[in-house]
Amino acid sequence: MGALIRSQHDVWVRAEDASAIGALRRTAVALAEIRGFSEEDTGRVAVAVSEAASNLVKHAIEGVMLIRPHPELDSAIEILAIDRGPGMHDVSRALRDGYSTAGTLGIGLGGIARMASGYEVHSMPGRGTVLGMYFVAQDAPLPPSQVSGLTRPIGEETVCGDAFVVTETGTARTVMLCDGLGHGPAAAHASQEAVRLFLRHADLAPVTVLERIHAGLSHTRGGAVAVARVDGAAGTVSFAGLGNISAWIAHSDSRQGMISVPGIAGHKARTLRQYEYTVPRHSVVLLHSDGLSERWDITSYPGLVTRLPSVVAGTLLREAGTRRDDACVVAIRPGV
Repeated sequence: MGALIRSQHDVWVRAEDASAIGALRRTAVALAEIRGFSEEDTGRVAVAVSEAASNLVKHAIEGVMLIRPHPELDSAIEILAIDRGPGMHDVSRALRDGYSTAGTLGIGLGGIARMASGYEVHSMPGRGTVLGMYFVAQDAPLPPSQVSGLTRPIGEETVCGDAFVVTETGTARTVMLCDGLGHGPAAAHASQEAVRLFLRHADLAPVTVLERIHAGLSHTRGGAVAVARVDGAAGTVSFAGLGNISAWIAHSDSRQGMISVPGIAGHKARTLRQYEYTVPRHSVVLLHSDGLSERWDITSYPGLVTRLPSVVAGTLLREAGTRRDDACVVAIRPGV
């Protein structure tokens, strides 16, 4: 079984002055060219990224952008722009033709939407905006947009001690998230070893996979590990966790926690357990490390659970993420 998605080295770029706009555009253009985009398709990427970056520079309090291969489709490009700026009172107005924030390139959010192969926005006045968009070459298939994950290292570290991986079998997606103990290269080694062990045993029951990872991490510093299998056809999630990985089933008006047992994978554990939960169709399964606080309230973000998984993950990373630890968040839709 191969990985549908596995952790990438997510490089977050701060958009704080005008020099960032050109740097981000060049990064996006280079990625498009590597993936064989035509000149016209590459131009779409360049203009949309420039406009989004310009908005961050001019209006965001804390603006960052992520440009990477799309996690579900390597031939596609994904861009995520996150800010703590003023937000928008009326996103639909911002999407209208001719509406542009003063001082930007002038195409506005509506122009970005037309250029992107797919996009979604979540914005709240006084809180900020998350814009997720992706690009594919002309006539190429679109990514399914069912699952996404983000990582961010502590402070100025260049490696993240958190990692995740997702596999797919039929209507089920199985995700493993590991938070390596501490941070830095040793924590990253533990989490990447957990990824390797997961891929070897991913077709087994989640609790059995967790047992194999626990046994296999004894030569590392260990960490917190969780395995969840989300079956869209059955509307269920099977979950097994060891340590302080937070796992939730989020609805528009509530969230339900999933149970992990205390311990450290590779070193100390009670009897491991697997729990079964029902997952409503219009919900999202979320796993995150303790680099995100548990004190987020899904009702504070109206409409968020309906957005792209990348936008859901990005919003939680902005709202609940702490710079005092590595952070990782994965969002999975239960759809078939």
